[in-house]
Amino acid sequence: MYELTVEAEFSAAHQILGYPGPCARLHGHNYRVVATVRGEHLDELGLLVDFGVLRQLLAGLTAELDHRCLNELPPLQGRNPTSELLAHYFYHALERRLRDEVPADLSVAAVTVYESARSAATYRQP
Repeated sequence: MYELTVEAEFSAAHQILGYPGPCARLHGHNYRVVATVRGEHLDELGLLVDFGVLRQLLAGLTAELDHRCLNELPPLQGRNPTSELLAHYFYHALERRLRDEVPADLSVAAVTVYESARSAATYRQP
């Protein structure tokens, strides 16, 4: 099994409603999203998939959230946009984009969302 990892960044505001502390107030983060995909078969060039293609797919997803208030976005509305929820969101959104746009038989292994240099949440399916 091969795995490739790419990263993207975006900036956004959010608030964690009901949180008993300052994160209940509107505030922002410079997020970093690290996505790993996996697959078993390499193409005729010896590639699982081109890094540029993966970066473009992930960058497209982060661009949709960049400089936005995450609480107001339809896929996140009604839920607190925590790092955990964002990792889940990016995992499934990237799965859909891979299925629709990449001919290779790939799956998402994990997505990690950093809300700071020392705090991150990861989503993966067993």
